[in-house]
Amino acid sequence: MKRVAFLLMGLAMVAVAPQKLKAQDILTEVYTREHIPNKAPVPYAYIREADVMWAKDIYRMIDLRQRQNLPLLYPIKPINDRYNLVQLILWGIDNEGIRAFSSVDTRNEFTIPLDRNQVDEVFDAGAETIKKTDINTGMITDTVIQNERKTDEVKQIMIKEKWFFDKNHSVMNVRIVGICPIRIYNKADDQGLPTEAILKEKTFWVYFPEIRPLLARHEIFNNGNDAQRISFDDYFMQRRFDSYIFAESNVYENRPINSYALGMDAILEAERVKVWLLETEHDLWEY
Repeated sequence: MKRVAFLLMGLAMVAVAPQKLKAQDILTEVYTREHIPNKAPVPYAYIREADVMWAKDIYRMIDLRQRQNLPLLYPIKPINDRYNLVQLILWGIDNEGIRAFSSVDTRNEFTIPLDRNQVDEVFDAGAETIKKTDINTGMITDTVIQNERKTDEVKQIMIKEKWFFDKNHSVMNVRIVGICPIRIYNKADDQGLPTEAILKEKTFWVYFPEIRPLLARHEIFNNGNDAQRISFDDYFMQRRFDSYIFAESNVYENRPINSYALGMDAILEAERVKVWLLETEHDLWEY
């Protein structure tokens, strides 16, 4: 009887003994994340031209160093399935055919497409030829290396929005049209060493409706709960970012605010445009 009991205990221990997992089979989650990776963006509602009583182009600046915008800045380097916004956009350009457009044309941001090499150039990631000694032969040869894109220098994001009043639903609405990452870095001298002069330049534009499927399939970090993350698309559609108005469409070739106002005057001008949008909505309201 004792032998039978020991035999049954041994079989039970064999049955519950954990199996050794291979490295590729080890999961860092206790469940499979399926919601965000399979998510599609919520489609826009159809808008008739006859229903748009009023419209205005607004340019906003998102400073990624602001606490509320940190989920767009980090991680600086990809961590598992986590990317920051610029890395995700560049991945889409490289792998999913997302189009990048030149930021040179200020009249229409989506007219001059850029190829992959041109995208590398705006991030100073072109090929470079250096002298290198061959450890086997001792000969000095020319070696071509590919520099990494300096995505860590992107500190701001400019977005173009279309504000419009829909009289059919009697509501003011806004849609993001485009996104432009902006590099902020120290100017290099003739020897390639950084100086104290700071340069700020636009890199490229991407058409927001075109990248929405990509943004909808990737999670953005939730500082309070890893199980309740939202997608990048939700982050922008729910307008969870902090920003300030940089320019508005105007007769002066859409000049930015900092071209005619500086310091506190620029802040007050941006606030004036913000209040003006609110007052315009109230003036056009239909009950």
